[in-house]
Amino acid sequence: MTAAEDVAIVGYGPVGQVTALLLAARGHRVTVVERWPKPYPMPRAVSFDGESARILAAAGIGGAMGAIAEPSRDYVWHNADGRTLFRVDVADPGHSGWPDSTSMYQPGLEAALADHGATLPTLRVLRGTRVTDLADHGDAVTLDLDGPGPDTLTARWVVGCDGANSLVRTRLGIPSTDFAFFDDWLTCDVALHAPHVFEPNNLQVCDPARPRTAVSAGPGHRRWEFMRLPDEDPDEFGTAENAWRLLARFGIDRATATLERHAVYTFQARYADEWRRGRVLIAGDAAHLMPPFAGQGMCSGFRDAANLAWKLDLVLAGRATPALLDTYTTERREHVRHALRMSMDLGRVICQTDPAKARDRDAVMLAAQERAARREVGAAQPRTPVQALTGGLLWHGADGRPTAPAGELVPQGRVSVDGAPAARFDDAVGRGFVLLTDRPTDTLLDTEQRRFLDALAAKVVHIIPTGTTRPHTTRDIVAEDTDGVYLPHLKASDSAALLIRPDFYTFGAARDHHTLKALLTRLQSHLTTPPP
Repeated sequence: MTAAEDVAIVGYGPVGQVTALLLAARGHRVTVVERWPKPYPMPRAVSFDGESARILAAAGIGGAMGAIAEPSRDYVWHNADGRTLFRVDVADPGHSGWPDSTSMYQPGLEAALADHGATLPTLRVLRGTRVTDLADHGDAVTLDLDGPGPDTLTARWVVGCDGANSLVRTRLGIPSTDFAFFDDWLTCDVALHAPHVFEPNNLQVCDPARPRTAVSAGPGHRRWEFMRLPDEDPDEFGTAENAWRLLARFGIDRATATLERHAVYTFQARYADEWRRGRVLIAGDAAHLMPPFAGQGMCSGFRDAANLAWKLDLVLAGRATPALLDTYTTERREHVRHALRMSMDLGRVICQTDPAKARDRDAVMLAAQERAARREVGAAQPRTPVQALTGGLLWHGADGRPTAPAGELVPQGRVSVDGAPAARFDDAVGRGFVLLTDRPTDTLLDTEQRRFLDALAAKVVHIIPTGTTRPHTTRDIVAEDTDGVYLPHLKASDSAALLIRPDFYTFGAARDHHTLKALLTRLQSHLTTPPP
């Protein structure tokens, strides 16, 4: 069957947008089918992490961040008495070269993504069009459509980014693992009438009488959330009158703010057991739902998009077999499981409504804060909802496990190329596969290996200390390590070179010419016969 499109994406929320932009930027013909005629005008998510910011920049909207987002600054837990149980000061820049957490106004984010998408000649968006059915023919997928445009659409691949009630997932009959972990919360999105600095900027109040949240929702916007208690009527709890009554606890009233949206939502914790069936894949909320407590719902969707886009690109270009796409499920599902477990663990602590158990919790956490203040061994350390990749398309050792730093997210710092002003590595060097080394590659790469890297459009980057004289004869990109990030990173991994994937995760490390040859041979083999 002849496919009119390379990829059809169902759903044009943030995850569908990022997936579409990453693929269209690589020159692929992408059509998005979105059931709603206009974007949803209210926020759902209110923040993203540093890795997500890096992905958004890769999607083309790095320059728009200042208008739609602001560094989150902090994340603090108080108990009912206002004592600090936990505090994280957000690094800016963080590991990925962006703030470790950024607060954003989601309608502004979606508008920035849509505006950039409109500049990509191979991207088409069909709004006000609903997918009613799909059929996988083995070499292409047909979507049946209901809308003002075509009745059908045929694509080589389909990605379902169509949310929690995904028609794509339902039609495929994919089962889910559900943790039966849920509670009702009232969300109040507020626009302040005058600028105000909140200290802390992002607050979780662990009060058994009423767990509640107060966070930034991007420039000029705030969000307050209140947990519904077991004896409260759901209908009455969700009224505007009750929203204003609860907001008054924070000094917010009609004279100081506009209540833009209030809604009761029930968070869930589940993930799809399969993320690919034939030529159809799912991403974002179609593949997983998680409680909000680790802030990883939308971020996980962005990781889905970044992981899937470069693999689809290789398959569409004929540089990898479709079996490569099976590593998408392997890699992303385990990441999501980890984030889900952490989100539920945090939720169990935050949502505690038993006064005696809350006192016990407070005692443990206050003692940890005291140890942290004294910098004692055993002081509480922030956990991360993101872990290294543990399987999939990685360099594995003799024991079948990834060999560190394989699977680790590579940091991003500023570098200077050819005497240009220092810029983030991704902007200065470019995106895609990167071979990063601390020495000229004449001693590392032979002609065959260079040919393979050229076929992948890989960037070969020789990183040097700031102020070092640039080698005069080299085929490599020579970059000065302005922020001192990359040379220490190579040294810490005892490596001469790192092979970095387009989603910023390390495929593997090499100590010399021989191990680099083995590394590249393994990658070439994986692209034709991916690991289980």
